[in-house]
Amino acid sequence: MTGGPLRIIVVDDHTVMRAGVVALLASGTGIEIVGEAGDGRAALGLVERHEPDVALVDLRMPVLDGVATTSEIVARFPRTRVLILTTYDTDAEIERAVEAGAIGYLLKDTTREQLADAIHAAARGETVLAPRVAERLVARMRQPAQVPLTAREADVLNAVADGLTNAEIGRRLVIAEATVKTHLLRLFAKLDVNDRTRAVVVAMERGLLRRP
Repeated sequence: MTGGPLRIIVVDDHTVMRAGVVALLASGTGIEIVGEAGDGRAALGLVERHEPDVALVDLRMPVLDGVATTSEIVARFPRTRVLILTTYDTDAEIERAVEAGAIGYLLKDTTREQLADAIHAAARGETVLAPRVAERLVARMRQPAQVPLTAREADVLNAVADGLTNAEIGRRLVIAEATVKTHLLRLFAKLDVNDRTRAVVVAMERGLLRRP
C-alpha cells in the first residue's frame, strides 16, 4: 500500500454490474480503479501489469472462474489481496473461495460505504465477510463433526430418494427388508433426523449424498 488512493481492479463478466461497481467507487472513496476485466484470465494480466492493492472478483465467470483466479493471484502476486463480490452465498461457494485464499467475501447487495470500507480493510490485510456469510460460516463450524455414510447406507438412501419402499429397496439391493430398516435407523441416527425424506435432504445438504 502507498500513501495515495488504493489501486484496485474490478473483475466481473457482467458488463452492467461491473460498470455499476466502478460508478459506486468513482469518487470520494479513496479508491482508484486501474483496470477492469470480464474473465479470470484477463484479470491475471491486469494484476501482472498494475500490481493493484485489491482485486475485486466475481465467482462465476468464463475462461477462468473466481476461485481459480483467486488461487492464481494468491500464488503469483501475494501483494494483491483478493476480495470476492458475488451473489452466491452457499456453504460450498464460500468455502472454495476462502480455501483458495480470498481475504474477504461480500455479496452484491452491499452498500457503497460497506464496499469501500471492505476494500480498505482488505488492503490492510483484514478479513472481510458479509454478515450473512459470517453467520453461515459460524453455523457450519458449530455443526457436529460429520460421520460419513457407508457405501451400503448411500445405496439405501439413493433408493429412498428414488421413491422406493423398503421392500423395493430390498429387492434392488438384494437384502432383506429388515436389513433395509436397520440401515435406515442408522442413517436417521447419523443425520439426526426422524424420517426418510429429511434424511435425503440433510445428506444432500451436507454433501454426503450426490444425485445426478
